[in-house]
Amino acid sequence: MKGYDLDLLRYLQVLIEEESVSLAARRLKVSEPAMSRQLAKLRKAFADPILVQSGRRMTPSAFAAGILNRVQDVVVAADSLIETRELANLANMAPTFTLRANDLVVAALALPLLEALKTDCPRCEVIWAPELDAAASDPLRDGSVDLYIGATEMMKPEIRRQTIFRDYMRGLVRKGHPILAEPITPQSMVRYDYISVSRRGRAQGPIDWMLRNQHGLTRKIAMVVPNYHAMIESMKNTDLILPLPGIVIDHISQDALGLTSFEFPLSLPSVEAFQAWHPRRDMDPVHRWLRETLFRVSRQVLGKFPP
Repeated sequence: MKGYDLDLLRYLQVLIEEESVSLAARRLKVSEPAMSRQLAKLRKAFADPILVQSGRRMTPSAFAAGILNRVQDVVVAADSLIETRELANLANMAPTFTLRANDLVVAALALPLLEALKTDCPRCEVIWAPELDAAASDPLRDGSVDLYIGATEMMKPEIRRQTIFRDYMRGLVRKGHPILAEPITPQSMVRYDYISVSRRGRAQGPIDWMLRNQHGLTRKIAMVVPNYHAMIESMKNTDLILPLPGIVIDHISQDALGLTSFEFPLSLPSVEAFQAWHPRRDMDPVHRWLRETLFRVSRQVLGKFPP
């Protein structure tokens, strides 16, 4: 006996992907103690810790990270035994998928996702719905949106979710910006004016909390804009600093725009983005294919979770 079965491998897959007992428990809709028991079984079966403490968070062991792709393949292959008949007809289907995400995610993933979907289903259509101020889970409940991609915590308890990437904020500035002339410190950060990106007009966020609570400092917000596109091409003509997630900075032509970026000297929390869907879509083979494709494309485009 190997000491594990397909169900235990599902727990293994989700624990490695989520890098968290609590997030894995939420995703599989079990209690944290139940997920902890599954982790204990996995540690015994594989004689490996699977997840190890790394500062305030957990990360996969070298063994766990090394087998993730094979475990995913096994679970997908098992699920495909049930789904094969319907998915075999993808080439003849014409589904329309409605997704909701902010402009950061759309800019990074929309075209690669469409290309990947059309490889299997040439007649599919993807609609990216605009973000609304209402709770993100409401359109999932009423069926007007099939899949939400974002980082909001305003989700109803029944909504399923899967983390697809973790990111960190960095500073975007023009080449030759004076902040780059010396080591960047919290003290040097607050000498310059900032642009804040907020669809809801909020000027402050984690950067301000860390500066204030850990260093007793306050930065100056000169302007708030609704999306990052509004300012990127104008940054080369100003000494303003524009904080952006890595997925944006890594996918713009910094050299061509006369820009560069830097790491903030702060212990900023990561931004966890996930895909979310209503339970009614759980066992729909075509929607499972959509989610699995999005998960795979996000890994290819954005890489695995950054350290």
